[in-house]
Amino acid sequence: MHCKTFHKKKIVIIFTACLLLMTVLVGRLFYLMVFEAEYYQNLAKDLHERERSIKAARGRIIDRTGTVLADNRTVCTISVIHSQIKDPEAVIQMLSKELGLSEETVRRRVEKVSSIERIKSNVDKETGDTIRAYQYEGVKVDEDFKRYYPYNELASKVLGFTGSDNQGIIGLEVKYDEYLEGIPGTILTLTDARGVEIENAKEERVESVPGNDLVVSLDYNIQFYAQQEALKVMEAKEADYVSILIMNPQNGEIYACVNVPEFNLNDPFTLQTDIPAESMTEQEKQDALNQMWRNQCVNDTYEPGSTFKIFTSSAALMSGTSTINDQFSCPGFKIVEDRRIRCHKVGGHGGEDFTHAMMNSCNPALMTMGLRMGPEMFYQYFTDYGLLTRTGIDIPGEASTIMHNLDNIGEVELATMTFGQSFQITPVQLATMASSVINGGRRVTPHFGVAIQDQDGNVLKELSYEIQDGIVSEEVSSQMRGILEKVVSEGGGKKAYIEGYRIGGKTATSQTLPRSAHKYISSFLGFAPAEDPQVLALCIVHDPQGIYYGGTVCAPVVKNIFENILPYLGIEREEVVLPEEETTE
Repeated sequence: MHCKTFHKKKIVIIFTACLLLMTVLVGRLFYLMVFEAEYYQNLAKDLHERERSIKAARGRIIDRTGTVLADNRTVCTISVIHSQIKDPEAVIQMLSKELGLSEETVRRRVEKVSSIERIKSNVDKETGDTIRAYQYEGVKVDEDFKRYYPYNELASKVLGFTGSDNQGIIGLEVKYDEYLEGIPGTILTLTDARGVEIENAKEERVESVPGNDLVVSLDYNIQFYAQQEALKVMEAKEADYVSILIMNPQNGEIYACVNVPEFNLNDPFTLQTDIPAESMTEQEKQDALNQMWRNQCVNDTYEPGSTFKIFTSSAALMSGTSTINDQFSCPGFKIVEDRRIRCHKVGGHGGEDFTHAMMNSCNPALMTMGLRMGPEMFYQYFTDYGLLTRTGIDIPGEASTIMHNLDNIGEVELATMTFGQSFQITPVQLATMASSVINGGRRVTPHFGVAIQDQDGNVLKELSYEIQDGIVSEEVSSQMRGILEKVVSEGGGKKAYIEGYRIGGKTATSQTLPRSAHKYISSFLGFAPAEDPQVLALCIVHDPQGIYYGGTVCAPVVKNIFENILPYLGIEREEVVLPEEETTE
């Protein structure tokens, strides 16, 4: 009886244990099926699906004439799937031969146990087609896109370039990346548990979405011609580098931005230096690349020299401390506190009016104008003209003005600032300031981007930029246009004169720091037509050898550019009427 009872208890215990175990298992199964279903579905999907990405075609960059400056080329990405390779040695030999890679490099990647291993990307399509023709199992050839620049070095420091991931790195490519980049697609293939693709299983594709096009104000023809002129003067004067900026002073659109030497956009990581790359540290290489990529018109500051007299003279007229009828006396120098600050003409210009002071680029006259204003007023106009804020140009890395604090501006500092020394601005800042003076007083935002459009040319977004009115009055603007026209027709800018065109401008020759190095910067800023400016050009030559005066070095460059681009822009010559000769009977 006791034994029978014992067996019953044992059965109950075992049954209860089994029931509890079943309850736990059912509960666990219920939990997994209900609460963890999505997780395990994704695991199963990952196990049986293999995903390969498809690059999106990046949007093009198109100039104002419709010329494509940045495009795409079809290239291939070569990958291998370890579990599908049946003849690894043949695959290694073939890939090494066709891709020009070492056998060791290819072997390491082919023998790596992974779901998919990339061997090489950005392979030209012809090579990709050759590899595909071998029909080796486990070798995948996927077509995608690589950025391509049809004109190599043209506007390289403006356009910028992309990395291997097709993302913008510098210039417009990075500034407008969100519009240009597009959305990548994918290729999905079904595999068994071993990772082998299932035969006859249909490949599923999620197509990529191409990026949108960027329309820019650059003009291929103007950029090309300006770049040629920059190279000519750089070689002739054995200069370090040359910058040329050409823009519409009425709306800020930039037609050309040249910084020679430029670099090849299709090979942006090859240094243009005589120093062997292998002898440089990685940091030295990167520093050299960053220097090679710099856009000197935007990223660098310099002392503008006498081109800045456009500011000083217009501010003097605006403030009422000087008038167009004022007379000045130049003995060849001016004593400011304990300093004797000389004029470029050692013997002096003698007596001269306001207009001739600018035509002669007379330092003592400009110092007199500035000292009449005083540090506070001069600084206030410097601020009001927008010279203490960046222009807002749509290129990354715009440099800021380097300027004294007001408290540190004494009479000597003020005197030197009136003719463009002891502070630094960017070339694009100078061009923007000059535009305000000659266009009726509007501070425009210099820019390249005009519109975003789709692949079919439909405009999706027109880009707009801030304009600030009231920098100078219409009267002062008109007076300054007349004065600057005389600088070219009769003064120091005569080498920019073109018969039949009314051209205004200002020359400059400044010394770099330290002064003891005796290195100079020559420049000329010109605009046309003088009565209604439609185009402004700024040429800057860094450290020209031999004669280094801006009127001799840079004014002829702007003249050559204007002779070619003014008719192209529809600005025609005016007929020159000569006085009739008197005749006698």
